[in-house]
Amino acid sequence: MIPKKAFVTTGSGVHKDRLASFELALRAAGIEKYNLVSVSSILPPNCKIVPKDEGLLRLKPGDIVHCVLARNDTNEPHRLMASAIGTALPVNGENYGYISEHHSFGEEEIIAGEYAEDLAATMLATTLGIEFDAEMAWYEREQVYKASGHIFDSFHICQTAKGDKDGKWTTVVAAMVFVTTD
Repeated sequence: MIPKKAFVTTGSGVHKDRLASFELALRAAGIEKYNLVSVSSILPPNCKIVPKDEGLLRLKPGDIVHCVLARNDTNEPHRLMASAIGTALPVNGENYGYISEHHSFGEEEIIAGEYAEDLAATMLATTLGIEFDAEMAWYEREQVYKASGHIFDSFHICQTAKGDKDGKWTTVVAAMVFVTTD
């Protein structure tokens, strides 16, 4: 049951009911028709990141689908929130990578997204024994990680939204969705 493919997606939803707001965010992300099971942060060896449309073609309504899910919600008018997924891929596809989820308030999309990417890359770097100064800024550490020859790439996706002006529930989601079928 090791996934061979995965894809990323984001969405947001607004509704007077909290659960319905979450459902609408999942619909916007295109993953509402699956039984989602949240898992932790490992990208399996040789797992290919594919476009969302390609990944969705391999899933059927009702499937139990594993994912790394970042979720945030608020009913506070105009409150900025974010949900982000960061991913770090090793050069050697036989090794595993890392996925991180981050959810925050008051952070713009680029800040929340880069934070999630930094988390994933740092987790991978520490498992690979890459030495770095933890006090360095993300863009400096990113160069060290990639120059090490062990980390091939890192990226992030992020969904932000401001709480509905009338106080309805607003939900944001970001997910790395695993596909176990060919």
